[in-house]
Amino acid sequence: MNEIEITSDIKIVFDTLNNVGYECFMVGGCVRDFLLNKIPHDVDFTTNATPDEMKECFKEFNVIETGIKHGTLTVLINHTPYEITTYRIDGEYLDNRRPESVKFVKDIKDDLARRDFTINAIAYNPSVGFVDCFNGIQDLKDGIIRCVNEPIKRLNEDALRILRALRFSAVLGYKIEPATEKACFELSQLLKNISVERIVVELFKTIIQPNGHKIIFDYIDIWGVVIPELLKMKGFEQHNPHHVHDVLKHTCVALEGATKDLIVCLTVLFHDIGKPESFTMDEKGNGHFYGHALKSVDITRDIFDRLKVDNNTKHQVLTLIKYHDLDLQPTEKYIRRLCYKLGDLEMVKKLILVQRADNYGQAPIHSERIDKFNEIDKIIEKLEHENLSFSLKDLSVDGNDMIEIGLEGKEIGASLKHLLEAVLNDEVKNDKNSLIDYLNKNKQE
Repeated sequence: MNEIEITSDIKIVFDTLNNVGYECFMVGGCVRDFLLNKIPHDVDFTTNATPDEMKECFKEFNVIETGIKHGTLTVLINHTPYEITTYRIDGEYLDNRRPESVKFVKDIKDDLARRDFTINAIAYNPSVGFVDCFNGIQDLKDGIIRCVNEPIKRLNEDALRILRALRFSAVLGYKIEPATEKACFELSQLLKNISVERIVVELFKTIIQPNGHKIIFDYIDIWGVVIPELLKMKGFEQHNPHHVHDVLKHTCVALEGATKDLIVCLTVLFHDIGKPESFTMDEKGNGHFYGHALKSVDITRDIFDRLKVDNNTKHQVLTLIKYHDLDLQPTEKYIRRLCYKLGDLEMVKKLILVQRADNYGQAPIHSERIDKFNEIDKIIEKLEHENLSFSLKDLSVDGNDMIEIGLEGKEIGASLKHLLEAVLNDEVKNDKNSLIDYLNKNKQE
């Protein structure tokens, strides 16, 4: 096993503790990422020094007591934060999330035994090398997500680990080993005890992964505990020649084909969630979903409100769901007006990505739409290089200019909207002189 390259900052942490007789190891996700040849976002440490002993060791540094109750301090070294936690074993978990108490211990093996998955229970320091009591290195090689020791106990302690297992599977493309997977399903109801903020983080991180679509589909009964509206899509046949999958399968195939942009992925995940409540069948046995886009908007809004999704994300996703089945026209004038309707060109680009993904999940008879999307992409590329107005804020004139030519009150807003319409219709160029001349000419007429 190769050694981990130690930076000067990491060496400072090791030396500061080792030089006065304390043990110290890098631990958790950073070791896992190093072994996967990835650059870790954070480097965490564990030590047999108590919090008070750590504070004494790092008295020359800026130390923040981020979680001192649980033995964690954050030390700033060259403006970079490093979390250092005393070896510990956890007390009883009463809320399926955090231990009521911790006990500091002196053996690194006891500390590793409390961790969630074997691939996160590997420690390292340059003098000892790797400490791997639970075969996490082998599980990394084999591509397996496995709980440390008993899965029921590990997941019962902290139910969020259920979604973390799913997220790691999506990120790494690893399989969840059978006993751990079985425990995830059996204990999934405990997710109701987890804060919605934590659930949203795991959902968002999962769906943007290349394997996110598979994790949503394979574990829909788990996701359905926190978003029960998703379960209505499961097995709901569409009885429509435009589709070859039920609503859930279509959604997940579309998610597979989606650009891994969070807004796009969220839109694709929820774009058809209103179909089960919008279904009708004609006399020929064909299924129809009239008004399902607006129904999907309503359902998604309720979900996002319940999950406390931020307003900007909510606005973008709801807008894209509303227009996801719009019959787009590959003309410059149409796309410019669509920019005005959606707010800006970036939203139009996201809508195209959503429709491409939706098309990917539909029957092969719709493959000709790809040519239309390609034409629209060329139009968008052209518009990006031109000084075109898609909203009032993009006009080369503003309210002050309207006042200077003698307008007041409601005339100002009405005139600006009139100018924007003229620009969108190619009746006038978007420069100040042309716009003022156009307005004056129309006033005279």
